[in-house]
Amino acid sequence: MGIVYDEKNKTISLHTKNTTYQMQVDRYGFLLHLYYGKRAEGCMDYLLTYYDRGFSGNPYEAGRDKTYSMDALPQEFPSLGTGDYRTPACIIRNADGTFSSDFRYESHSIKEGKYALKGLPAVYAESHEAQTLEILLTDRATGVQAVLLYGVLPEFDIITRSLRIINAGSGQIAVKKLAPACLDIVGGKYDFITFYGRHAMERNFQRLPIGHGISKIGSLRGTSSHQYNPAVIAADHETTEDAGACYGMAFVYSGGFQSEAGMDQYGQTRLLMGFSEEQFSYPLNPGEALQAPEVILSYSFQGLGQLSQNFHRCIRTHLCRGKYKEAVRPVLLNSWEASYFDFTGDSLLKLAKQAADLGIEMFVMDDGWFGKRDSETRGLGDWKVNEEKLGCTLGELIRRINDMGLKFGIWIEPEMVNEDSDLYRAHPDWALAIPGRMPNRSRHQLVLDFSRKEVVDSIYQQICSVLDQGNVEYIKWDMNRSLADIYSSAADCQGRVLHDYVLGLYDFLERIVERYPHILIEGCSGGGGRFDAGMLYYTPQIWCSDNTDPIDRLEIQYGTSFIYPVSSVGAHVSASPNHQTGRCTPLKTRGTVASAGTFGYELNLDKISEEEKDEIRKQIAEYKQNASLVQNGLYFRLTNPQTENTGAWEFVSEDRREALVQAVSIRQHGNMTVDYIKIKGLKENAMYRETGSGKLFNSTALREAGFPMPAEFGEYRAYQWHFILEDDGAR
Repeated sequence: MGIVYDEKNKTISLHTKNTTYQMQVDRYGFLLHLYYGKRAEGCMDYLLTYYDRGFSGNPYEAGRDKTYSMDALPQEFPSLGTGDYRTPACIIRNADGTFSSDFRYESHSIKEGKYALKGLPAVYAESHEAQTLEILLTDRATGVQAVLLYGVLPEFDIITRSLRIINAGSGQIAVKKLAPACLDIVGGKYDFITFYGRHAMERNFQRLPIGHGISKIGSLRGTSSHQYNPAVIAADHETTEDAGACYGMAFVYSGGFQSEAGMDQYGQTRLLMGFSEEQFSYPLNPGEALQAPEVILSYSFQGLGQLSQNFHRCIRTHLCRGKYKEAVRPVLLNSWEASYFDFTGDSLLKLAKQAADLGIEMFVMDDGWFGKRDSETRGLGDWKVNEEKLGCTLGELIRRINDMGLKFGIWIEPEMVNEDSDLYRAHPDWALAIPGRMPNRSRHQLVLDFSRKEVVDSIYQQICSVLDQGNVEYIKWDMNRSLADIYSSAADCQGRVLHDYVLGLYDFLERIVERYPHILIEGCSGGGGRFDAGMLYYTPQIWCSDNTDPIDRLEIQYGTSFIYPVSSVGAHVSASPNHQTGRCTPLKTRGTVASAGTFGYELNLDKISEEEKDEIRKQIAEYKQNASLVQNGLYFRLTNPQTENTGAWEFVSEDRREALVQAVSIRQHGNMTVDYIKIKGLKENAMYRETGSGKLFNSTALREAGFPMPAEFGEYRAYQWHFILEDDGAR
């Protein structure tokens, strides 16, 4: 299959359908990186150069050969202590207090199938779909081992990387920095593409040149965060959507992270992805191991669009799990923006009846149904149904909603606690807080210490007791603050708490997924504050942003699309004026933007007209008609909504016979010029019929010259065109 070992040249090549990744064990046992690019055969060690470079040290074994230096050679797993002064992938404090690791090759093995990671999310595959490469490296002075893991999915042009640090020595060590993925690129000029933001405006596209020094993004918040996303791209300066070289990394992890990109003194580029260094110092006693999370890598020589499609296919089909991973999701109505905390069982039933009449398929009861939760200041942690507020049991409410033909969903926030709660009064030590210091509050709440098993077990039992009361088919799993005050009374070292917290979260989620395989879970953290590949392993969709303004969502969903598939993007139609921005937009526009995601509604149906209700029925029908194409088709970005007058995107079926193009006018001017949308991905020089107008169009002309955007009066108008290949094929 994809992994080939060349005994003569000591090279290991990882081949996918279109790419090759090659490394070499050199004469001193160092594992060098040779090549990652378009598929190629043979040994690429000619790319290595050896010169006498001043102030670049030489391993002792090199003797008088001053041309051999780890400070200049590209490596698979660079560590501090070998004479490489670039940013390392690994820093270990040894038992004697020194900071030095010198990992050398010991052995490797090739196995059929894809490795799995105990307690951590990871890409999965059948045995015939993937291979695993495992490489053992050892620091012979300390006995510490590094086991490098590579998973190869040839049909997806995907390679995954992970590693395990094993303390096979005699004293306690501490892992201070660990990046499971490092990519050294010996030549070229690259840009660092990252996705920055804030609450309610996540994953904005940013592209800056990689220069000398280090460009670094990351999160110190204990979660992947609104501020930076744990997915990055290194793209050649000239790379566009449709052409050029680019490398992508997506961290399959939901905690703090950092990614670094820099050009060294010799013009070589290093790209890293791993744990955040701050507040991280993971102790390992003799015999103990630290398993790092996985990073998904892909390379494209056909531009950013192809790179995105590689990630989309892999995440949708080999990371997301469960009955809904590729299924059309039910159209839902969430109660939050309709009533916030102010509701009763009767008002919920009225809203559900209105939803059913419109063709909506699921009703979701959001925050406020438990404990004494009538505001955000109290009740979190007390996961007992407030039957007085509902006027009935949860089971009865669910039954009555099911009788309307609706599925039922519920909101939870298991990781949080209010000080005004029975749980906190009984167990104040269960909240993260540093002894002798008053804790930081955020949204009037504290964070439960999920690094402690007894805390996770208790909350898990509470949540299960709720879910067992009726036919719950959807969970919105929220998490509405960042972590601070990092201290656990149960930890032998506070530098392990943040990672152990994430492991506790994953344990909780895995148990929920196993116990309730029929339930669709949507992740959420103030919207998109934990939108990462790790969460998608448990929650196949994530609330993309608390900001439902469709014009802002154009940019948010644009940035999200570079790594994450449309099927993972939680998107709803909300009220106008919008509750986050006050902007007024047409209902059609709100529906068009939300349909480029999982699609649903979040508004008060008492406040819309009969005409708008008819429009909603039409939107739902159109969504159901196109949902399979939207969720599983090839996604193309047609414009950049950050800079252009139009936001436009496209879905194309894998067989290229069908395409759906959607567009929204963003900026309106007097005597408007015409924008032309260039349509991609169709069969070459073939005729396609646009179903709305019935007109025929040549695919080559649509790609080269484009399709005119209507220059109509009025702002924020939305358009949709559906193209079907004519049976007589190419002209």
